[in-house]
Amino acid sequence: MAKKKKAPKSKKYVYFYGFGKKHTEGDASLKPILGGKGANLADMALAELPVPPGFTVTTEACAYYSKNNNKYPPGMWDQVLAQLAKLEKLMGKKLGDAKDPLLVSVRSGAAISMPGMMDTVLNLGMNDRSVQGFIEKTNNPRAGWDCYRRFLDMFGDVVMGPTTGLTHHDFEVEMSKLKEKYGAKEDTDLTADQLKELCEIYKRVYYEKVGKAFPQDPLKQLELSINAVFGSWNSERAEKYRAINKVSGLLGTAVNICTMVYGNMGKTSGTGVAFTRDGATGVDEPMGEYLIDAQGEDVVAGIRTPKHLDEMASEPDASWKKADKELRAIMHRLERRYKYPQDVEFTVQEGKLWMLQTRNAKRTGLAGIRWAVEMATGKDFETGKKQDKILTAAEAINTVTGGDLEQLLFPIFNPKQEVTAHRLTAALPAGPGAAVGKIVFQASEAEAAVKADPKAKVILVRHETSPEDVGGMWAAQGILTSTGGMTSHAAVVARGWGKCCVAGASALSIDYVKRTVTCGTEVLSEGDWISLNGSNGAVYKGELPTEASPVVAAIVDGNKTAQKHPIFRMYKQISDWADQFRKIKVRTNADTPKDSEVAIRFGAEGIGLCRTEHMFFEGERIWAVREFILADNKEGREKALAKLLPYQRSDFEGIFKAMSGHPVTVRLLDPPLHEFLPQDAKGQEEMAKRLKVSVEQIGQRVKQLHELNPMLGHRGCRLSITFPELIAMQTTAIIEAAINVTKRKIKVLPEIMGPARQHQGGV
Repeated sequence: MAKKKKAPKSKKYVYFYGFGKKHTEGDASLKPILGGKGANLADMALAELPVPPGFTVTTEACAYYSKNNNKYPPGMWDQVLAQLAKLEKLMGKKLGDAKDPLLVSVRSGAAISMPGMMDTVLNLGMNDRSVQGFIEKTNNPRAGWDCYRRFLDMFGDVVMGPTTGLTHHDFEVEMSKLKEKYGAKEDTDLTADQLKELCEIYKRVYYEKVGKAFPQDPLKQLELSINAVFGSWNSERAEKYRAINKVSGLLGTAVNICTMVYGNMGKTSGTGVAFTRDGATGVDEPMGEYLIDAQGEDVVAGIRTPKHLDEMASEPDASWKKADKELRAIMHRLERRYKYPQDVEFTVQEGKLWMLQTRNAKRTGLAGIRWAVEMATGKDFETGKKQDKILTAAEAINTVTGGDLEQLLFPIFNPKQEVTAHRLTAALPAGPGAAVGKIVFQASEAEAAVKADPKAKVILVRHETSPEDVGGMWAAQGILTSTGGMTSHAAVVARGWGKCCVAGASALSIDYVKRTVTCGTEVLSEGDWISLNGSNGAVYKGELPTEASPVVAAIVDGNKTAQKHPIFRMYKQISDWADQFRKIKVRTNADTPKDSEVAIRFGAEGIGLCRTEHMFFEGERIWAVREFILADNKEGREKALAKLLPYQRSDFEGIFKAMSGHPVTVRLLDPPLHEFLPQDAKGQEEMAKRLKVSVEQIGQRVKQLHELNPMLGHRGCRLSITFPELIAMQTTAIIEAAINVTKRKIKVLPEIMGPARQHQGGV
């Protein structure tokens, strides 16, 4: 008789954590499949920290669900039921039980932190029977009905909302009506009976929107909630977040099913969020906020004003002092365990502290650099006070990005005055630094204002920008757009120039005819002052004072006072470490003598790319370029180029002198010619008048040069073949400049790059 074949073992999709090392199946190394939250919960459980037990459904299951028409992978649901049974056995409670119910939260958690982008459901397992069991077991009717109404709200909004249109607002309207009915100011003022009444109202709202009754079966609740978290991975806001932050290559989100702990059980309970160090300034002091008699979403939702973490030890009930001491000790351990400042979520239930999550903390560039330096040097960079050495120099420098260092180079607002400034809105931080100026709506007007007064400060405010706006963009202190993203024209150009830019400010309504920009009830007119913070995307009404970067003042200006500034000394320490560990030489991108001088002071060892087209926009040069474009024969083109030659030669002389023996790679003209011509009627009229030709002739030339896809059009090597005299002029300028500078006993190492681009991204 043939032996019966064993069924193939299902792939493991669900991992248990909690109750110490004996029962915990995952660890921090499984972050790609457990997600950041799941991996860290498992790791904290292994460290015997107070973590509510639970289990994690992997990111691989989410990937399968997304690719297979919202179906679970084979065996996953059976594993969920098996791990739930294990959790129930260890906890001594059953999901949805009428006497002693187990309640769980269902939380998302990708491998890379995406705060607020995906969905969470709390108090799952609540129904008409289990709420009575919860009340009987806890002897706290108010907490029971409060948990039930929260679950109805979150389940309706998060789980059923995407397909039915049911939202948190629908429930909030009814909450407001009930509070008005009973004269309650806060949610916490409602009694148990009033919350019970609210639950019945919520169930009615659910039925009216969804078309069926709220599900009483806890397993159905769990299934639908897992689906919702998986589905939120592909939500518009999550996809946008990943696009903005260049997050790619992830399988999906994990789903963490965690035993509920309750911060809404009276004055000895609460919930909060804390950071092991200050994420704005980098100061080595815990910071955070908490609420008493609340659940987790209350802190981040802004429903109530939270208290500062420093107040916790002073609460009237002594249990809070104990919880504060334990929380700080755990945060101290976590920072050393993960070798990076942590962002933690916690709940205190009747005096007992529970850790719900830990992850690497988000921070500003300044804070990140300060963290790296202080954690590796073991001292406070401002006071010299001794700290623990947590990192080696090599480890520290790997926590710092180029973007962090960049934030230290641009003017900043006075921090104290920014806190009290009149904030209009916030959008995408598309270009670094701070900018202050008067509103202008047309690029030509920005150029005219600065030409009339070189000290004039303007902010160019547009729906979006286009290539013909580059002159005004260059003249403006900063750029503000109501549409577009981090890869829009405004954002890309601004970052390339190191110019402050806030993009995609959708709260703004711009009226070019009335020359106004409206934000809510605020109406600003052309000429009014506004201020932009390109590091966080904030837009302020009025004129905020700025401060020069101490790094720039120290390096570029040689300011002795700035060289003693803590920010410069931290920057210098990171730079010294970079020089210590790097294996390659670093060149800069520079297109002017001034940029070249600054780059040398910052340590550049040559120019890797000098884009000659950037030299053509300044002053009278653009008119010589336009004359060249308009010419209809070689003689006319050479006459125009002869006007450009001295400018080009002078530029290269300045660049070679600044580089003094370092190599300089010059790329000959690359972009299509239409970028140098005005696209608007006013600009074309000005060009016609100046070059003494008809407006029709200008318009015809613009039309001739129009290209459906300029990246594949008449540019680069094709342009140099069509107009070889252009390349000859540039080559002449480079060689003559090299000869002239060499005569001054300065070593010159020019490298000429042919404009061989065939498509975007190079050949």
